[in-house]
Amino acid sequence: MNQMARSHLIMFLFALSFLVPSLEASEGDADPIYKTCLEDCEKSGCVGEMCFQHCKFSSDGKPIDGPWYLQEPLYQKWKQWDCRSDCRYHCMIAREEQRWKLGGKPIKYNGKWPFQRVYAIQEPAAVVFSAISLAIQFHGWLSFFILLNYKLPLRPDKKTYYEYTGLFHIYAILAMNFWFWSAVCHTRDVELTEKLDYSSAAALVGFSFILTILRTFDVRDEASRVMVAAPLIAFVMTHILYLNFYKLDYGNSVYESLISYPELFSYRFVLVSFITNPDLFAGLNTKVCMAMGVANLLIWGVWAGITSHPSRWKVWLFNGVGTMALLLEIYDFPPYKGFIDAHALWHAANIPLAYISWSFVRDDAVFRTSTLLKKTK
Repeated sequence: MNQMARSHLIMFLFALSFLVPSLEASEGDADPIYKTCLEDCEKSGCVGEMCFQHCKFSSDGKPIDGPWYLQEPLYQKWKQWDCRSDCRYHCMIAREEQRWKLGGKPIKYNGKWPFQRVYAIQEPAAVVFSAISLAIQFHGWLSFFILLNYKLPLRPDKKTYYEYTGLFHIYAILAMNFWFWSAVCHTRDVELTEKLDYSSAAALVGFSFILTILRTFDVRDEASRVMVAAPLIAFVMTHILYLNFYKLDYGNSVYESLISYPELFSYRFVLVSFITNPDLFAGLNTKVCMAMGVANLLIWGVWAGITSHPSRWKVWLFNGVGTMALLLEIYDFPPYKGFIDAHALWHAANIPLAYISWSFVRDDAVFRTSTLLKKTK
């Protein structure tokens, strides 16, 4: 490589180092009309004819123009809608209305699509679907508990014949915990609710992967179960600690920018960025959860193909719906009428997934119990 080529490469990489961080902002954040609206709102406390009382106070809650009793009531502070977040939301909605009238397509602001709030709920459709999934998980776990303890025969020591009872009880707790925090996070997305949501998701996907291995490979010995589960638990716990105490890494800034500004980038830029820093294309949390989710589908699919289990068709059905759900997580599109986007549909797809999975677990408990009873006779 000659001196001139080397100098050009150094200049390119130097420029790239400044360019990549700038891509973290969404297209809406760079919109001059939106930025002007945001600046005016934070000064005046108004967007058009709509004014916000709490914009008279600084970010630390100290009064700027008015006595303390004009602050927002305590029973409403759970929303954590301060002056800046309210200005961002109403400026975003006003700007999107302008863009819609001019025939423009929705764009992202602060890394998120423009959703219509309903009673201070940020993403009402996702909240509703999460709550339904939570109810289905509770119903599935309760029916599983009743089946094992009141409908199927028990061992002489009053324990169940089904070898995976305890594992599915843990799964139920983790699943209900995840859907609870998912509903909370989509109600109001702040740092704390984000961490709880993503941590709960990682814990659920990680334990599901452990449960998949133990059930499909029919691991019943306690020592073998510990040997399989211990390294995976350690990996998932390390990942959760990373998300909470080092970096809440779930974004894909370059990918979003390529969609927003396709004319600005060449394949060379994409190739160099991917080689030098592949994490820019998908956050660590997305990679970890997606990898374990795909592995779950593959392992169950292979198991269903070689087993003679009477309910194996439910595994195939689950895999089909699960694959479509994963595609919804990958394919991102703006919310229809400001309410339902790809992620909300992913939440909706998990409702039948929860029902199918618990239906199979109940069938599996009946099948395994009958098999063990035949062996004891």
